Amino acid sequence: MLVLGIETSCDESGVALYDSDRGLLGHTLHSQAAMHEEYGGVVPELASRDHVRRVLPLTELLLKRCGQRIEDITGRKAGIDCIDAVAYTRGPGLAGALLVGAAIANGLAFALGKPVIGVHHLEGHLLSPLLADPKPEFPFIALLVSGGHSQIMRVCGVGAYETLGDTLDDAAGEAFDKSAKLLGLGYPGGPALAKLAAGGDEHRFALPRPLINSGDLDFSFSGLKTAVRTLIEKQADDVRRGDAAAQERDRSDIAASQQVRAEIAAQHQSRSDTAASQRIRADIAAGKQTRSDIAAAVQAAIVDVLVAKSVAAVQMTGVRELVVAGGVGANQRLRELLRQQAQRNDFRVYYPPLEFCTDNGAMIALAGALRLRDGELQKSAGALRLRAMREGEIRSPAGALRLGANGDRPAPVEAPYSFTVAPRWNLASLTPVTP
Repeated sequence: MLVLGIETSCDESGVALYDSDRGLLGHTLHSQAAMHEEYGGVVPELASRDHVRRVLPLTELLLKRCGQRIEDITGRKAGIDCIDAVAYTRGPGLAGALLVGAAIANGLAFALGKPVIGVHHLEGHLLSPLLADPKPEFPFIALLVSGGHSQIMRVCGVGAYETLGDTLDDAAGEAFDKSAKLLGLGYPGGPALAKLAAGGDEHRFALPRPLINSGDLDFSFSGLKTAVRTLIEKQADDVRRGDAAAQERDRSDIAASQQVRAEIAAQHQSRSDTAASQRIRADIAAGKQTRSDIAAAVQAAIVDVLVAKSVAAVQMTGVRELVVAGGVGANQRLRELLRQQAQRNDFRVYYPPLEFCTDNGAMIALAGALRLRDGELQKSAGALRLRAMREGEIRSPAGALRLGANGDRPAPVEAPYSFTVAPRWNLASLTPVTP
């Protein structure tokens, strides 16, 4: 079964083709990060309009790139009519953005007479490590960490999810983004903060590790954000406000540095990095270094909690396979500490390919294919009746109507390609799929 997946839940337009026998054939993705950076975050209306412009061109590009593989599978010339089903992100996410993907997916399915299935965005993330090689086997523990979610789940199969721990307030991704904003970094904040942290000393400042010793698997990061704000106000006023006093100190430091360099030159010293010059340069760079040290401390605090809770989940359940999914899963510090803990505690860690940590169409196509493969052909009855419905069908606000045998009284029929989106959608409400 060849499934077209469409992802438009937030600020990435993603389209992918997944074959249930041969795996992922290809994917295309457009990120709106550059557009939203000017505003410091996602603007929902702009996101929706950009999805409208991007999805169909991305689909055409995907079909062109995968043409030969599609022909090998179907034995026909590659085209949109070669797909067997369409999967799209139904929720959770931004309502307008979700509606764009849902409308396009249902429109394509209606035109082609093919099944269409709405996929839970978080289910896509949970199953995305199945795109990797090697891939985990059910059951596994999943650490789902993104901009809006921090959860630990036991995954026993497609749709069989048990929540073991959840965030009580801010998610890990929010803690990264909000701390980055406090440090004056751009959007998206998480990657920017991690980059700044690479040059910092995580031990210089002590930040709390919320709930790390709580005895359960829940998270809470709102207090960490408050601690970061307080720290910045105390240690980095010159960076945050650029006040006149700080500027005067900088001018004094520069003058002193020039004096040191003059003294060094006058003494004809061969080594330029004397203790005096090092000290002056350290003073000049103090503002920048303080930001790096704060970023490193923030990253360490968040990652320490995520790692501690993940290890605790493995030990509590006895499940020896851990999956990390979601955008925060791309953080290299998190990956390194989990690798160390996996070696120490004898369990295995799996990640989706790096390009699939953030939102993408591949995970939606995969999740749709797994559900369709196991018999969940959503609206498929309508798809099978489509050809008959096209003859004489009338649309009205009440639903779809079909003319009677003599063309007199319209008889009501199911509208198989009507759709809704779910900006808020509880993952626990999904129906498990029986293989």
